[in-house]
Amino acid sequence: MLAKEIRQKYLDFFQSKQHAIIKSASLIPENDPTVLFTTAGMHPLVPYLMGEKHPEGKRLADAQKCIRTGDIEEVGDATHLTFFEMLGNWSLGDYFKKEALEWSYEFLTDEKWLGIPPEKIYVTVFEGDQDAPLDEESIQIWKDVMATKGIQAELFDETISDNANARIFALPKEENWWGPAGETGPCGPDSEMFYYIGEGIPDFNQERPGMNDANFVEIWNDVFMQYDKQKDGTFKKLAAQCVDTGMGLERVTAILQDKKNVYETELFVPIIDKIRELAYKETENIRSIRIIADHIKAATFMIADGARPSNTDQGYVLRRIIRRAIRHAKKLEIKVEFTALIADIVIDIFGHHYAELVEHKAEIEAALNQEEQQFAKTLNKGTKIFEKVAAESKGEIDGKDVFHLYDTYGFPPELTAELADEKGLKVDLDGFEKHFKEHQEKSRQGAEQKFKGGLQDHSEKTTAYHTATHLLQAALRKVLGNHVMQKGSNITADRLRFDFNHPEKLTPEQKEEITNLVNKQIEAGLAVSVDEMTVEEAEKMDVVGAFKDRYGEKVKVYTIGDPVNPFSREICGGPHVENTAELGTFKIKKEQSSSAGVRRIKAVLV
Repeated sequence: MLAKEIRQKYLDFFQSKQHAIIKSASLIPENDPTVLFTTAGMHPLVPYLMGEKHPEGKRLADAQKCIRTGDIEEVGDATHLTFFEMLGNWSLGDYFKKEALEWSYEFLTDEKWLGIPPEKIYVTVFEGDQDAPLDEESIQIWKDVMATKGIQAELFDETISDNANARIFALPKEENWWGPAGETGPCGPDSEMFYYIGEGIPDFNQERPGMNDANFVEIWNDVFMQYDKQKDGTFKKLAAQCVDTGMGLERVTAILQDKKNVYETELFVPIIDKIRELAYKETENIRSIRIIADHIKAATFMIADGARPSNTDQGYVLRRIIRRAIRHAKKLEIKVEFTALIADIVIDIFGHHYAELVEHKAEIEAALNQEEQQFAKTLNKGTKIFEKVAAESKGEIDGKDVFHLYDTYGFPPELTAELADEKGLKVDLDGFEKHFKEHQEKSRQGAEQKFKGGLQDHSEKTTAYHTATHLLQAALRKVLGNHVMQKGSNITADRLRFDFNHPEKLTPEQKEEITNLVNKQIEAGLAVSVDEMTVEEAEKMDVVGAFKDRYGEKVKVYTIGDPVNPFSREICGGPHVENTAELGTFKIKKEQSSSAGVRRIKAVLV
């Protein structure tokens, strides 16, 4: 079964269960400073899991594009990926554990759908602690649902010798609990499904699901959001319980095709074949091939969603993975500019489902070519710096210098070591590792501070900034022209940041006019109203929307001012204040370039 068939079967299955099929959200989160990228299927839906009404209803399903960079150094092994697709379905205060687990099992095992042999499925549940009890409800549901396939399922019990019928395993919070996304918010127990790839019957004394055992591969996770974590650390039951599930498309495709890893499926094979074709000579450097395939694939999707290589935020991650792919291409002796060629293969594979790849093909190719050319210049400069460092060294290149070459000029330590060896010099790689780990820790702490809060923080301040962003965009369009469209937005409790397309720096007069225009609307005390309508209806009303091609059939439209002749009318998920008088005074703190043709404004409400 091909990946595109699995993806479509999943969507068809949940559509048959009365779920609205929604489009994948952008990889670049709108108005959510908790993450640089969409890292899970639930991230775009946080407002709705918190109680906002979704225009498509209470049952949703999709295939969501995701980026995770926490394990970027591990990419190249059999399991880690930077970009992946998460198949998910949600209940927003509608069905709960019974339906979620029954449908998961039906989709996995029924011959009409995936047809996985029921005897290959094992599950885990939350074992309970001081915050919440053992998930006995899920245990009973699993016993009942597995009985429909003739399987007598029991809960594994370490205190007895006979666990022949064990199918259900209770694990602690580290393994079977989700959330909250921030310090507070929705969270709850989960139940995970595992596919046993070993031979015969498992020996539970040696191997168990959820214990990082290679023979048990996790394929699905059903999260039951039934608690709201409070600031004091206690857990309060949610009034509206939600279900959030996820199944990695790449992983389940590999399992159903009996492949050893995801790189052996059609989601990667054409990309890998192209890389081998471009290599100067036949190579068995599998790790470098996989890194190039993964990183350029991820970069292609990032650029399609608006990211551009830079030294900050999403652009920094994008630049890092492109340059890492280029470094590994040198190991394979790829002697031509290759990144855009690989991107074309990615677009061929995924363009049928993700139309934005085809739509932005020229921009993707241009951004990759430009970064590849710029990095070539950077490497040349780095080589000159290396020569200077080598000349000043006394038999060994210091770890601090190795890290400086890596961090500033993109020189991997192995390249420094290779060049040093040619000169008969040693390299302090232990010192490099020390500086590298110190740098990682500073980046991690900075990110934790920078991205603290977010959409799960529905404080008055973040809500006010959300509405102020609409006023800002409307003011920009009135002062600069209707070509202005949102290219990115980031809101914290302290400020708003808004990226928009415009070819030149704003003049002091323009900034003053924009500021005065926004404050005039605040002083006027304009009403903020919301309506649900189809995308077609919204387009007829000239509603502003940042990513119209990404919306479902129905959208929320927020109007600020007179409904007949409003100051702002924009597609958005919310939340917003009820009247602009609640906002305070608007001030632009900084206006600068974000990337080519894109400007960035940082502003505050005081």
